[in-house]
Amino acid sequence: MKSGRNSVKRLRATTALLLALPFTLSLAACGGQIPFNGQISVAGSAPAPKEEPSRVEVRDNKIEIHEKIQFDLAKATIKPESFSLLDEIVSVIKANPHIKKIRIEGHASADGDPDFNKRLSADRAKSVRQYLVDHGIDEDTLISEGFGIERPIASNDTEEGREKNRRVEFNIIEQDVTKKKVAVDESGKEKVIEESTDSAVSKPKK
Repeated sequence: MKSGRNSVKRLRATTALLLALPFTLSLAACGGQIPFNGQISVAGSAPAPKEEPSRVEVRDNKIEIHEKIQFDLAKATIKPESFSLLDEIVSVIKANPHIKKIRIEGHASADGDPDFNKRLSADRAKSVRQYLVDHGIDEDTLISEGFGIERPIASNDTEEGREKNRRVEFNIIEQDVTKKKVAVDESGKEKVIEESTDSAVSKPKK
């Protein structure tokens, strides 16, 4: 009798195991994993791509570029690797119609002849202006000027400082500014009662 009962128990255990086996195999066939902590992990999930910081930003009275415009040595010819940066500048100007006038400024380091550097900085600013005009920016929006070595932003005693001084800047000298008059009602909430747009002109740096 005992051997018969044991045989029945073994038969039941084997049957249960066989019934569970297809479910386990189907998980493995679908690429699933059987974790030890009771959770199913998903294989092949990739991390979200990081956003690249913008190279061009509008800040108050300036269009800041976080990458230098490159030119051929001692020339005003823009290198092709800077075309994408200039295209981005074009897009930013078009996306900000409140900007009415921009002065493109060329600057140089103290290396070489000061007169040559001033002419070169002016020519480089003109080259940038022409590129922007050729790509859809109204020529009346842009003026260019070369300052040579007159306005350094770093020491000319080191190569690193001289490299920083060789640059092109974009200063906004005229833009529309929205002014609002705000009143506070009985509940303490602010309410705009008048809104107007004026043209603000920045004074040139000395």
